[in-house]
Amino acid sequence: MLTTETAVMLANYGNWADQVLFKAMAELPEDAIYRTRQTLFGSMIGTLNHNYVVDLIWRAHLLGEKHGFSTRRDLLHPELGALIREQTAINHWYVDWARSQNVESLSERLKFTFVSGKAAEMTRGGMFLHIVNHKTYHRGWVSEMFFDSNVNPPETDLCVFLCEDVAPA
Repeated sequence: MLTTETAVMLANYGNWADQVLFKAMAELPEDAIYRTRQTLFGSMIGTLNHNYVVDLIWRAHLLGEKHGFSTRRDLLHPELGALIREQTAINHWYVDWARSQNVESLSERLKFTFVSGKAAEMTRGGMFLHIVNHKTYHRGWVSEMFFDSNVNPPETDLCVFLCEDVAPA
């Protein structure tokens, strides 16, 4: 069972991991961020825009609102600085959202519709765990792309976050 404390920790972890990745990306040659690659979302910036779009979609699901997306591949922020600003803002929304939850609200089942049009139902906690897991997965894709520039990617693992005592209290 997901608790408020764990949800807040995971929301803070997600923001921390994004910031670590963004900082490392800013040190790459600019073409590395935008270079077309053989990957589903085309580039580092495309993959991170996918994360952002999915965060928007699931926020709408959590709020019981329509998200208005027909694809998860929209390139809403093609410039890294704008994407960082917008991703950080939604990350903070998720931290605040997690703080406002309790065991009962996290256990509540919500109906929603996938972008594909398929109807589904999940608990709020399950939705949130998907959001955290989804972004971790795709940060891994971006980290792999660092090797194309002969640069080691940053460490964004949950254990690093927890062991470096960077987790906010």
